[in-house]
Amino acid sequence: MRASATAFPLPRRAMLGLLAASAAPSLWPVPARAQEAWPTRPITVIVPFAPGGAGNGSVRILAELIGPRIGQPLVVDNRPGAGGITGTAMVASSNDDHMLLMGSTTMTILPALRSDLGYDVQRDLQPVGMISTQPLVLAVGAGSPVRSLDDLVARGRAGELSAGNSGVGTLSHLATELLNRKLGTRLLPVPYKGDSVLIPDVAAGTVSVGVMNLPVALPLIQAGRLRAVAVTSAQPLASLPGVPVLRSLGEEFVISGWAALFAGRKVPAAGVARLEKLLREAMDTPAVRERFAGFGVTPSASTPSQLREYVRNETARWGDVVRSRGIKLE
Repeated sequence: MRASATAFPLPRRAMLGLLAASAAPSLWPVPARAQEAWPTRPITVIVPFAPGGAGNGSVRILAELIGPRIGQPLVVDNRPGAGGITGTAMVASSNDDHMLLMGSTTMTILPALRSDLGYDVQRDLQPVGMISTQPLVLAVGAGSPVRSLDDLVARGRAGELSAGNSGVGTLSHLATELLNRKLGTRLLPVPYKGDSVLIPDVAAGTVSVGVMNLPVALPLIQAGRLRAVAVTSAQPLASLPGVPVLRSLGEEFVISGWAALFAGRKVPAAGVARLEKLLREAMDTPAVRERFAGFGVTPSASTPSQLREYVRNETARWGDVVRSRGIKLE
């Protein structure tokens, strides 16, 4: 399986903004405080994807802000492989009480696609809190005859449209299958090796529609090379004025890629509580809001129990889609 919706190359402009912001003085002052019992050494944060994704960028920003306040550096370590399985399994099986994981959408999809994971997210990882969310966008080439969401549904029901996605079993693929299941459309899923490969074919009309991560597609939409037909956010977006939400066709079409922080099973409860408090405080700072906006994701905080419940519900949701549509990994 390919990397999740949170693992994709950032547009050059967004990456430059991230680098510039990371070099700026912190907007979250560090108070003087006594060293507490945990942590006693640097904390490793495993990102189970290659560098360059929005989730990866979010974690690095938070590591920069939280490290000084918790008394030890948070060292981000990218461990890509097997669509996120390699890095996730590393944390899930670790006895290191100073190891964290950047979890993402992938962890709610993989259980239905793979019987050999060797770990159970609910059992082997401790949720800390949500970090960020990002919707998908359904977009067509500038010259496409699909002019609206109604056009897309009507042509989709007639079996006239193909829908490119970022790979079999990814969130964009499952979103397409959910549309077919709930609306009676017959969109033909066409897997690509990521959004960066898909976008040129959408712009050229080689595939009818692209179901893509918004941060990647947005610059081309704003440049007029792509036309957004719908977005999967809960509410309309200021960055896409006039573009309808897919939610208008049903509540089940609120679909988000996400990134969240999890702790290994040996991290003490007091440590998880400290991290959760600092994470929530960081999400409320202008520094985080401004930096996250630079690469198109929305800060999203939660309690550990809320994150655990969200992961449970999303796992059931996407597992149902995988089974009902007969999806198998290539």
